[in-house]
Amino acid sequence: MKLVTIAALLCLANPAWADGERAGDFDYYVMALSWSPSWCATDGAGRNARQCDPKADASFVLHGLWPQYERGYPSYCRTTAHDPSRMQSAAMEDVMGSDGAAWYQWKKHGRCAGLSASDYYATARAAYATIDIPDVFETLSKDIKLPATVVEEAFLEANPELRREMITITCDQGRIQEARICLTKDLKPRTCGPDVIRDCTMRDALMERVR
Repeated sequence: MKLVTIAALLCLANPAWADGERAGDFDYYVMALSWSPSWCATDGAGRNARQCDPKADASFVLHGLWPQYERGYPSYCRTTAHDPSRMQSAAMEDVMGSDGAAWYQWKKHGRCAGLSASDYYATARAAYATIDIPDVFETLSKDIKLPATVVEEAFLEANPELRREMITITCDQGRIQEARICLTKDLKPRTCGPDVIRDCTMRDALMERVR
């Protein structure tokens, strides 16, 4: 098989991720909701993030609102928009866990939305408000192991406008990691692209308690 043909097949098999693309050139959003206890037990360990304070009672927090292509996604886009101030990033702490997380999401993903920093943050907050976090997770009082499909079912029950092809549950290091929900640019649920809708198949994924 010719090298050119092999290269072409590889391009079809894998999503194209691009850095430095033109801001505003994307097809839809992926809203990632991170299970805070999992993040605090892994990536967040030792960072002294406020969301990891036991008093925070954080469950699913907004990891990010990511501009997405039908296949692949842009990142670190070219934009004339000014970066957010520290105050603007700090104001997102209640939904994103920390000002550092908000800043990083702007830097990698927000610049690709074709919005000002304040409008991107406002859009991310509005997107988060469109989804009801299942009550059972908001008050989880003990560690449990469960199939990732149970988490998806809970979101579908709490949000009747969602369908299975609009949400995916991811796992990391044996834990429930995120619920990722696909939204139009108008923040309406829509079908996810083929590279996004990849559900975790674990049947005994850990969900650490919230309180």
